[in-house]
Amino acid sequence: MCFSGKIRTRSCAEYAALLIWGFCILFLLVFIIYPLGRVFSEAGAGSWRSFLSNPNWYGTALNTLLLMGLSTFFSVLTGFLYAYALDRGGLPFAGFFSFIPVLHLVTPPFVGGLSFILLFGRQGFFTRTLFHQDISLYGLPGLLIAQTLCFFPVAFLIIKGAFEGMNPSLEYAARSAGAGRFRVFRTVTLPLVLPGILSAVLFIAISVLSDFGNPMLIGGRYSVLAVELYTQLTGWASAGTSAVLGIILLIPAFLLFALQRFAFYRNNSRTATIGSRTQAMPPLPLPAAVRILLFLFCAGIAFIVIAQFLAVIAGAFSRIWGLDSRFTLDHLAASFSYKEELRNTLLFAFLAAAAAAALGAFISFFVSRTCFPFRKFAGTAAMIPAALPGSLIGLAFVLAFNNSPLRLTGTRAIIVLAMVICDLPAAYRILSSSIQRIRSTLDDSARALGASRMRLFFTIICPLAAQGLVSAFVYTFVRSAGTLSAVIFLFTFKTKLTSVLILNLAAQGDWGRSAALAFILTVFIFAALGLLRLFGGAQLFRRMFD
Repeated sequence: MCFSGKIRTRSCAEYAALLIWGFCILFLLVFIIYPLGRVFSEAGAGSWRSFLSNPNWYGTALNTLLLMGLSTFFSVLTGFLYAYALDRGGLPFAGFFSFIPVLHLVTPPFVGGLSFILLFGRQGFFTRTLFHQDISLYGLPGLLIAQTLCFFPVAFLIIKGAFEGMNPSLEYAARSAGAGRFRVFRTVTLPLVLPGILSAVLFIAISVLSDFGNPMLIGGRYSVLAVELYTQLTGWASAGTSAVLGIILLIPAFLLFALQRFAFYRNNSRTATIGSRTQAMPPLPLPAAVRILLFLFCAGIAFIVIAQFLAVIAGAFSRIWGLDSRFTLDHLAASFSYKEELRNTLLFAFLAAAAAAALGAFISFFVSRTCFPFRKFAGTAAMIPAALPGSLIGLAFVLAFNNSPLRLTGTRAIIVLAMVICDLPAAYRILSSSIQRIRSTLDDSARALGASRMRLFFTIICPLAAQGLVSAFVYTFVRSAGTLSAVIFLFTFKTKLTSVLILNLAAQGDWGRSAALAFILTVFIFAALGLLRLFGGAQLFRRMFD
C-alpha cells in the first residue's frame, strides 16, 4: 500500500529511508543476481561441449532426477499420512506425535545421515548388533530411507496446515449426498489439500536437489549433481564444468517452482471460499481399523526418529560404535579441542541470523508499506534463493567473489553472507506475514502526525512485529548453525565450521567424535529453540510454509 498524505519537504529521516532502500536493492543485486549471472557466464561453450560429450554426466543427471522424484514422493506420502492421522484419526498421544516432526526438522541435516550409518551401516545397531546381518544399504536404498526421514517433517507441517484450514462441512455434505468414505476422500478431501501437497513437493524436491551431506555419507557410488558439482570445483578445479552442473541442477528447481505456482493459482478459486475450521464442526470420524493402522504408522515413524537421536547420543558415549559399547567421555572431551569450529559456527550463525532478520524486516516493510520504486523486483529477488539449491549458491559465491573488485573468498564475511542468502526467503516470508497483520490505518495515523517512515518502522512496525523478528532470527540461527551444502564450498582452515568437521570425521570412520560434535551442536540449537518458545513462536514453521 502507499501512504496517504503528501510530504512537501524531505527530512533527513526520509533520506535515510531512501538510503536504506537503496542498500537493500544493492544487496540483492550484488549477492543474488550478480552471483547467478557469474554461474551462467562461467559455463562457456567448451564446458557445455565437454558435458554433452561425456555420457557419465547423463547418468549422474538421471540419478539426481530419480533420487529427487523417489525421495520427494516418499517424503510427501509419509508427511501426508502422518498429517492425516493426526488431523483426522483422533489418535492418543497426538501432542507427542505432533512434536516428533518438529523435533526432527530443527535438527542439523547431517545428523540424519550420521544416525543412519550408526543404525543401518555395516556396524549399525539394527543391522549388526540387533539382527547380526552384514548388509550394506549404501547407495540409492539408503539415500531414499535417509532423505525420507529427513524431509517428511516439512511435508507434514505444510499439509497439516492445509488440513486445519479446511472446513469439514464439505465432507459431511458429500456423505449426506450418498458418497462413500473413499469417494469423499478422493473427490473432496484430496483436492482441497492439493495446494498444500504441491507446496510440499516444491520445498522437498529443491531440498533433495541441494542435499549434500546424505549423498556424501550414504551415497557410495551413486553419484548426484550436488556432490559432483563440489568435486569438480575442489578436486579438479574445473569451474566451467561445475557451472554447467549447477545450471543443470537449477533447471528442475525452476520448473518445479513454476509448476507449483501454476497449480496454486488454478486451485485458488476452489480453495479461497473455504472457511476456517474455527467455527466449523469436527472432521469426519474414521473407521476403527483405519485409526489403528494410522496409530501404528505414526508410532513407527516416532520410534525411528527417536532412535536416530539416541544413536547419536550413544555414539558420542561409546568407545567404538558397533564393537565396544562401554561408556566413555573420551569423544566428548576430544570434541572440546575443536573449540574454534564451534565458536565459528555459533558466531557466524548469530551474525547471519541478525542480518537476515534485519534485511527481511526492511524489505518486507518497504515492499508492503511504501511506494518506493523496484518493490516488485525486491520482493521477487528476496525469494529467488528459495528455488536455488544450496550447492549452487556456494558455487555462485565462489565464482563471483574470488577476484577483484569484491574478493571475499577465504574470509568470514563470505560464509556469513552465504548463510544470509540461503535463509533470506524464510526471514522475508515470516516478516511479511507479521507486517501484513498490522493494520495500515496505523501507518496513516502516524504519518498524519508527522512521523517519518523510519520512525514509523522503528516505533510501530517493529514492536508489533516483534514475534516475527524473533522467529526469523531464531529460525535463521538454527538453519545456519547446521548448514552444509553452501558453506562446504567456502570454508578454509581459517574459517572452520562444525558441520564440515562432522562430515569429514564421519567420512574417515571416526563415529565417536562426529557423534559427540553432532550432540554438542544439537544441544546449542535446542537452546536457541527454547528462546523461540519463550517468545511465543510455537507456530513458526507452519507459518513459514503458508
